Amino acid sequence: MPIAYLPIQLLYGLADFIYFVLYRVIGYRKKVVEANLRKSFPSKSSEEIKLLTKKFYHHLADVFMEAVLNLRLSEEKLFERYKCRNAEMLKPYYDEGKSVILMSSHYNNWEYMITSLEHQLPFHGVGVGKELSDKVLDKHLTKYRTRYGTEVVFASNVRNVFDYYHKHSVPVAYMMLSDQSPNNINKCWWTMFLNQETGFIFGAEYFAKKYNCPVFYYDVEKVKRGYYEVTFYPITENPSNESYGAITEKYVKLLEQTINERPEFWLWSHKRWKHKKPNTAI
Repeated sequence: MPIAYLPIQLLYGLADFIYFVLYRVIGYRKKVVEANLRKSFPSKSSEEIKLLTKKFYHHLADVFMEAVLNLRLSEEKLFERYKCRNAEMLKPYYDEGKSVILMSSHYNNWEYMITSLEHQLPFHGVGVGKELSDKVLDKHLTKYRTRYGTEVVFASNVRNVFDYYHKHSVPVAYMMLSDQSPNNINKCWWTMFLNQETGFIFGAEYFAKKYNCPVFYYDVEKVKRGYYEVTFYPITENPSNESYGAITEKYVKLLEQTINERPEFWLWSHKRWKHKKPNTAI
């Protein structure tokens, strides 16, 4: 993509223009964003919600332009912009030959984590995600996401990937963004999240318990524009000892804490609460 090779400062200048278009001109999903914020923060005033909305659109424009920049960043430049503070916390599990599951969300910049995962940690890096409806774009994006060694897998083959690496004793760091709206509302975990009844994808907990993979939450902090730092927090060392739903609940509480502290950096344009809890739900 030619635009990716523009000077970085010019790309961020374009991000400012994109913010203006998204927020001021076309109002991209503005009603969704405002409704999500009002329901999540009922104690905030209209002015506070308006300010949060503006901050979110500024960040959304940055994330979009950083996704473009990510198409051409060298490994050296990528690691300058995206650093793991306490990666040494995970090394003992690698030394034991154990795989780990890293749970997070669409918060701050997730594309940099996908691209750099293979080299941020000693493990083989696998990003687990959802396929895009546009197959051509999905194939193109996956090519760039995986250029430094990270493997990207989807629901259609994730079980086979877990089985393969477990069978061959390959220690893997599985990156799982677990804040998407679930496809099956009867097979997700329902809990209170940001003052609303919310269904969470159960995949991370399912695989953690099946293969007894230690689970970590990682928080992404925006240090300054275009620069991020990741901190890992343990959720459980022994998933098979956890009660049903406990891993997901711990993740939800950590994510909620992150969002409450710095709400403008979460992806509020998602239609996160489009489903209601059915009577048959877990």
